Amino acid sequence: MTSERTAIVTGASSGIGAALSTAAAADGYRVLLVARRADRLEEVARAISEAGGACATLATDVRASDAPSRIVTAALEAFSRVDVVVNNAGAGAFGSLLEQSDAAIEAQWQLHVAAPLRIARAAFEQLELHRGQLVFIGSGLARVPLPMYGAYAPVKAAIRAAAIQLRRELRPHGIAVTYVDPGLVDSEFHVAAGIERGTHIKPTPADRVARAILRGIARRSATVNAVPWQTAGTVLGEISSTLADSTISKLAPKPIVTPSPRVIPSLSRDESNDGAALRQAQGDTRDDSNNSVIPSLSRDDANNSAALRQAQGDTASFETALEPVARRMERVKLSQTFLRDALQPGATIELNDIAMRWAGMPNKNERAAMHEALDALTAGGYLEPKGDETWTVVRAAD
Repeated sequence: MTSERTAIVTGASSGIGAALSTAAAADGYRVLLVARRADRLEEVARAISEAGGACATLATDVRASDAPSRIVTAALEAFSRVDVVVNNAGAGAFGSLLEQSDAAIEAQWQLHVAAPLRIARAAFEQLELHRGQLVFIGSGLARVPLPMYGAYAPVKAAIRAAAIQLRRELRPHGIAVTYVDPGLVDSEFHVAAGIERGTHIKPTPADRVARAILRGIARRSATVNAVPWQTAGTVLGEISSTLADSTISKLAPKPIVTPSPRVIPSLSRDESNDGAALRQAQGDTRDDSNNSVIPSLSRDDANNSAALRQAQGDTASFETALEPVARRMERVKLSQTFLRDALQPGATIELNDIAMRWAGMPNKNERAAMHEALDALTAGGYLEPKGDETWTVVRAAD
């Protein structure tokens, strides 16, 4: 009976993961919800509990080296067994493949391929014991890659191949392996990736996709095409090969363009009393004799760290540097500890990667808040702009 069965769902804080966790619990599964955002996990867990379902949560980044063992241990401690593992955690990043850095490509590989395989390995003993099931969430882009999805399409092709390989390798062990093509889903995916979702295809509600996956789990299906006509379209595009290139190229997404927030650096009292220095940093010709003017620097100014450090000084403390965005950080629950740990001198920080490490599947507001925090740290002399939405850490938090 499903009431004795336990499912692990990663990326359970939103989209397909949240919908599937809710549907599985309603169907009698005991569910371990896994994602980075503890607050969002608790919201899903609360809804499940109020509906009479059984669940537990684990806030962790699936890419962490100890995540697989922690996930399986948490499921065993809560429910004593593991029957189904749904590897759903994922995120994309807008950009051409060759323009993405090694770090960006590696982040996609770790999230969509390496982490799911490590989790599958950790759960193998339980899955074999209970004739369980592994589920991998793929994408139509695995068959028909679209331009400007960076490394997302290649890694989804890789996990599709891995699912097929595992299905054949694990069959003698009694473990079913299911690959899911979810189609275009109405979720936070595109906004979190900074991609403007096209209007040529109507997105499918996440709960509909969740129900299709749940049916596939019940039937131990090798594949689940949640939106069959969309899968048929990708198969046709795959068969058409180069003949479809011109049409497919027209479907390339555009980046979401958002207004650049303004960053207010935190200046020491001596510097704020120096009106000439403020005007030099801001290009302001107003009379600052009353010593009450606080310069408002644009993001272009923030990217000129030399000018900012001239205005602010290299001795600004970590907390002081973040003061201008402290309230924004508090609202989105972005902790100073997380940013402090990220400041490893010489490391490269990319907006999409650090936002995903913090929020799992960051929404537009969370992504913008992270950008503002990084701009503030640039103003404080902790980061040096390296390129578009990329920084190098020049000094550790004090």
